[in-house]
Amino acid sequence: MQSKPVSKKGNLIMNTRAPWELPQKYRLFLLLLPFIVLVILFAYLPLYGWRYAFFNYRPGLPLKLSNFVGLDWFRSIISSGARRAEVVRVMKNTLAISALGILTSWLPIAFAVLLSEIRSLHYRKFIQTLTTIPNFISWVLVYSFAFALFSVDAGLVNRILIDAGFTDKGINFLLSPDHIWIKMTAWSTWKGLGWGAIIYLAAIAGIDQELYEAARVDGAGRFRQMLHITLPGLLPTYFVLLMLSVANLINNGMDQYFVFRNAMNKDTIEVLDLYVYNLGFGGNSTSGIPFATAVSMLKSVVSITLLFFSNTLSKLLRGENIV
Repeated sequence: MQSKPVSKKGNLIMNTRAPWELPQKYRLFLLLLPFIVLVILFAYLPLYGWRYAFFNYRPGLPLKLSNFVGLDWFRSIISSGARRAEVVRVMKNTLAISALGILTSWLPIAFAVLLSEIRSLHYRKFIQTLTTIPNFISWVLVYSFAFALFSVDAGLVNRILIDAGFTDKGINFLLSPDHIWIKMTAWSTWKGLGWGAIIYLAAIAGIDQELYEAARVDGAGRFRQMLHITLPGLLPTYFVLLMLSVANLINNGMDQYFVFRNAMNKDTIEVLDLYVYNLGFGGNSTSGIPFATAVSMLKSVVSITLLFFSNTLSKLLRGENIV
């Protein structure tokens, strides 16, 4: 009878894996495989469309029948005065809205801290659910909600203002280009506040509870515990997300600005992603697709540069990399 293998300490080595089972490292890879496929399909495969930026492409014709123009579309961003002015205007809107987003990035962490201080578990879950739901609502429905509140004729806000005697006629909040950057930041904050606080709530749950017990023994109240334990425990997570926000400075998305755009505010609400979309699909020019592709490529290069800059800054300030 064959004896079982024995370790150096005399303990039996139990091999519970059946002969037909895969090793642990291969099983972990198979778990990651669906996500790897999704990243390849939706993140890397679309990069094949970058070739349109090097051709004088005309919609409806095969790319092989288009003339190869090299870097002409990239040069036209700087050489053409009209296009240069457009890009400057769009970048101004993009950077301004992104800067406001960074300035308000502390709101989710403040909301998470205040939410964690609610003693009633049922009330805390109710508030968390109520504030997280807007994240799953499309921007089209958000605009419908905004229209119901701020429309000139039947909007709830205008009705209250007229009935209270503050104004004689309705104010067209949605068409006005005044303070449009602040308005867009307010809507995005309202939509993502609850969702953005989830990661901080998870970080709060990971703080060692013995620290709170020791603080209570030393006579610290809830405010001092929050100030000296909770907030310092959340700062590493906040700085990582802040650095990623800096790396994502020129990527605002386009859904929100597309639904809120109108003839009055289009010059101040058009961000870079919306500008690329309008060039490729919303314009009448036949050069829209290759020029939009060139702008999009430059945007990706700038985003990668900002990511490495943020990573270097994080390493210098915190001694840790974010990528």
